This record gives sequence, C-alpha cells and structure tokens, in this order.
Amino acid sequence: MSFQDIRAEVGADKILAVSKLQPIDKIRGLYNQGQRKFGENYVQEALDKKDQLKDLTDIEWHLIGHLQKNKAKYVVGQFALIHSVDSLELAQTLNRQCESKKVTQRILIQVNLAGEDSKSGFDKSALMACWNELIELPHLTIDGFMTMPPLSETGEDVRPYFKELRELQQHLAKTTDSARHPLKMLSMGTSSDYKVAIQEGATLVRLGTVLFGARN
Repeated sequence: MSFQDIRAEVGADKILAVSKLQPIDKIRGLYNQGQRKFGENYVQEALDKKDQLKDLTDIEWHLIGHLQKNKAKYVVGQFALIHSVDSLELAQTLNRQCESKKVTQRILIQVNLAGEDSKSGFDKSALMACWNELIELPHLTIDGFMTMPPLSETGEDVRPYFKELRELQQHLAKTTDSARHPLKMLSMGTSSDYKVAIQEGATLVRLGTVLFGARN
C-alpha cells in the first residue's frame, strides 16, 4: 500500500511517521509527499535530525521513546508533543525544567494496560492515584494518552487495550478541566494494528514499517 493510500485510509492528520534510525533523505522524501508529523525514540538522534531539517519550518517533531529523567532538560520546548511520560517523577522533572526555561510542554501520559514488564507506563491504578497531582503541574498540558499493547499479528487481540485506553480517557475527561488539559489525543496503534486502533478511537497512529519499509 502506498503512502497516499494510507493517508486516504487513515487521515493525514492522524499519521505519525516513526522515523527513528531512518536516514534524512527518507524523511525528506515523506515530507515532500505531504507528511508533517514525525516521531523519534532517541533524544540525541531526534535533536540531530531536527537541526539537519530545520529548513522544513512546518515539520512537527514528537518524542515517542522512553525518556530518562536526566534527559528532561534537553527535550522541553523542543518537541510538539512528548508521548512517553510514564511516571509522576518524570512529569515533575519535566515541569521543573519547563519552569526554568519558561515554556509549557504538551505531553501524553503513557499507560501500560497489559502490565508488561518490558514496557514503561503507569498502570491504571497508579495513574488514578496520582492523577490530581499530575493535573496540578502548572507547566505541563496533558493532551491525552499513549499505550503500547503486546505485539499483534492482526490487531484483533489487542483491540481490548485500545478500547480500555479510550474508556480511561473518557472517564478522566469527566472530572478534568478541558481548557487546562484537553485529553483529546489517543496515541495508539502501529504498522501491524493501526486499522483496529483507528476503529477504537486513535487520533494518532505511530507508523514506521508501512511508510519507510523495513530498517536496515
């Protein structure tokens, strides 16, 4: 399936092109076809690419990989959206860095709904327990939620996790000031399961292989 076919199927505004470990020329190629949102996993690689492609003034960079607290100072104000805020401690660190740099940072809260040890994220009960502390951090805007369910061949077996994230979003939105924290975004779904994610309400799908091909 071509990039333009995927855009027509998913909606251009819902595609986040996962460009980690992809060369600059491939990113430019996708940009020239109309893609604007790109997601990177590694802080230094992302900042390097951002610098190399600074002539593309309307490109939008997202940080989607696990973020260590000691790298928070490098990322605030550098990315349109940080998808991987996976603990209260990281959120507090980002907030302090935002305060010192006098910026506000848009974030997503990463939720580990499958309870996989290999993946980061709040478990649901821990998130509920500290939600009021999260929404009081003055320099962060919570745009929504992100999840990474277990790998799936078809997507059907991870549908329950996508549905659960949407229901969590709807539940928390009822008691959260939407002017302060919109909670509208759901970053969920990858190349193998994005169709199911879209059906369950994804507003961003993180697509790598289907856009760029397999990495070397």
